[in-house]
Amino acid sequence: MPLKLINIGFGNIVSASRIIAIVGPDAAPVKRMVQDARERGLLIDATCGRRTRAVLVMDSEHIVLSAVQPETITHRLEARELITDEEEEA
Repeated sequence: MPLKLINIGFGNIVSASRIIAIVGPDAAPVKRMVQDARERGLLIDATCGRRTRAVLVMDSEHIVLSAVQPETITHRLEARELITDEEEEA
């Protein structure tokens, strides 16, 4: 099974198969989740100093912050899955 990587902005890449959820950063529970991950040393800030627009929850309990909109990351995931499906059919 090939490793599927997704660009989350500014040259930062994560494994698509390890993503559990992609959420916006504005809700109070998400803010608490980010703060908890920061305190536990499980926060990865991939924003390059920009505003956080998406929070990726990984299956390793890591939280990844991205400056790319959640919709954009989702479209990239869907496009990657479409390419993989076409390769399997060929």
